[in-house]
Amino acid sequence: MRTVLRGIESKTVYPAKEQRYRGENGELLEVVSDLTSFNRSPAAWKEHFDEQKEKPAFIRYKDVLLPDLPEKCITSLSEGDTPLYPATKAMRDYFGVEKLELKHEGMNPTLSFKDRGMVAGVSWARFIGADVVACASTGDTSAAMAAYAACAGIKAVVLLPEGNISFEQYSQPIAAGAITLGLDTDFDGCMELIQKITAKHRGIYLLNSMNSFRIEGQKAIGIEALHQRNWQVPDWFIIPVGNAGNVSALAKGIRELYELGIINRLPRIAGVQTKAASPLYNSYKNGWAGLVPITAKKTKASAIQIGNPVSFKKAVRELKAFNGVVEAASEEEIMDAKAVVDASGISICPNSATAMAGLRKLAKAGIIRKTDSVVAILTAHGAKFSQATVEYHRAANRFANKPKALRADVAAIEKALGL
Repeated sequence: MRTVLRGIESKTVYPAKEQRYRGENGELLEVVSDLTSFNRSPAAWKEHFDEQKEKPAFIRYKDVLLPDLPEKCITSLSEGDTPLYPATKAMRDYFGVEKLELKHEGMNPTLSFKDRGMVAGVSWARFIGADVVACASTGDTSAAMAAYAACAGIKAVVLLPEGNISFEQYSQPIAAGAITLGLDTDFDGCMELIQKITAKHRGIYLLNSMNSFRIEGQKAIGIEALHQRNWQVPDWFIIPVGNAGNVSALAKGIRELYELGIINRLPRIAGVQTKAASPLYNSYKNGWAGLVPITAKKTKASAIQIGNPVSFKKAVRELKAFNGVVEAASEEEIMDAKAVVDASGISICPNSATAMAGLRKLAKAGIIRKTDSVVAILTAHGAKFSQATVEYHRAANRFANKPKALRADVAAIEKALGL
C-alpha cells in the first residue's frame, strides 16, 4: 500500500487498515501517502484531474486523497463541484477586500462540507469491513454520516447535545435512519462518550474528525477551489474553526499540492472562531500556547460551539506552516456578516458567517490587505439555520429586513409599498 497512519509527533507508523484513531502514546495520527509513486509531473497531475472532470469530485481527486481505496468501495452522493462565487460589490465593500471569492460547501448533498469527509470515511469503513459507524455531532457531521451510511447500507449511531443544534440539522440523521441519541451534555461531552464507546466496542467505527481518513476527504475543498482557479493560488484562505479538522485538512491538501509542484506557492490561512468558543484563538494570542479547554458558551454558530477541539495540534502545526492567523468574532459581528452575504442571494450558516466576520476584522486591522485575493470557505447552507435567520430579521439589528404582518387588503399593501 502507498498509505500508512503516522503519529504527528513521534512519527511512529501504523498499518493503514488498522482501526486506530490515536497512537500508542495517545497522539493524533495522520494519513501519509507516497504520492511520488505515481511518477507524474506537475503537468501530468493537472492533466489527470482535467481528464476526470466528469466524475464525482472525490473520485477525480482520489489519487491525492486516498489512493489505496478501491473504487468499488466508494459510496458517493455526487458531492463536490460546489460553486466558487465572486463577491458582489456590496460584499467587497463591507468585508474590505477587492478580490473575494466564496467557496460554498453548503451546496453539497446534505448541505455542508462534511459530505467531503464522509464520502472518504464511510468508503474507508466499507474497505476495512466495518458494520457500524458512529459520531458525536453539533449537527452537520451527523447529517452527513447518516446519509452516507444509509447509501452504503451501514448502521449509523449519532450522539447529539440535546437542544443545542438547529431543528433542521436534528431532522437529518433521523430521516436517514440513524440511531439518534440526544444527550444532556454539550458537544465535548458527546465526544468524550463516543470515544469511550468506540474504544470498548471495536465493531463500531468512529467517524469524527479524529478519524484521519475522514479528514483526507476534506482536503478536496481546497484542491477543488484551486482547480477552479486554474491553479492560481490566492493570497488567503479563510475558514471557520470548531473542532479544527477542516482547517487542518484544507492546509494539508494545499501543502501536498505544493510538494508535488502542482502549485508554485502557499497561501496564508486564517482560522476564525466565535468568541463563545475560542480556544484556538486564545492559543494564538498567547504565542501558540498549549490547548486550554474551555466550556463553550451558547452561540448562533452552534456547529463550532466546541471548547476542546480534537484536532488542535494538527491545526496549530498547519497554521504555523502557512504563516497563519486566528481571529474571533462576536455574535453581533457574525450575524451582521451573515445578513450581508445572505442579501447577495448566497444563503450561508452562522458558522460560515464567523469566517466572514473574521475577514472583516482582519481587513480592518490591515493583516489582510485591501488588494489581497481571498477565498472564503462557507461550510454549510443557511437553510439549516432558519430560526437564527428569522430571529435576526425580526429584531432591531443593523441589517434587519423585518417582515410585516398586514390585513389582506389592497390599500394596506399599497401603503406598505409606499404606492
